[in-house]
Amino acid sequence: MDGVVLVLNQNYEPLNVCNLPRAFRLLFGAKAEVVEYDHQTILTPRAAYRAPSVIRLQHHVRRPRPRVRLSRREVFARDHQTCQYCGRQGHDLTLDHVVPRHRGGAHTWDNLVTACKVCNHRKGGRTPEEARLRLLRPPFEPRSDVYSLFSPYLADERNEAWRGYLFLGAS
Repeated sequence: MDGVVLVLNQNYEPLNVCNLPRAFRLLFGAKAEVVEYDHQTILTPRAAYRAPSVIRLQHHVRRPRPRVRLSRREVFARDHQTCQYCGRQGHDLTLDHVVPRHRGGAHTWDNLVTACKVCNHRKGGRTPEEARLRLLRPPFEPRSDVYSLFSPYLADERNEAWRGYLFLGAS
């Protein structure tokens, strides 16, 4: 029983992705209903069940807004592979703490920017004002969107039916 299932909230908002055993537990426990079926059939000793592709929960689930994980790749993506001090684009970039860690700066979205090696070296362990550097735009935490959460699963052609529920349209 391999495969993944898109889980929708009661209002058809995409919540997450679960595996087939979890989806069947939700269905047989009357906590969810099938919206779309997969092409797969699950055989048991007594019955055959069509595998769900999309299920919808019977009750609305409140959840916090999903957040983008803080990583080098995500910081580079947020800053569009551009040095935030001089505007140089490229792939030979580093991460820079706006307020250096040894001066109380945190390792957070609001304190990390992409910098080229020249600007990072020029700034050193100082603040941008002390190094006479200016940020092109202040750092911020990017919002998580449906595309970034669910697009890795859309590479599998079996999950093509999900597009209508993820508001992405056909490719």
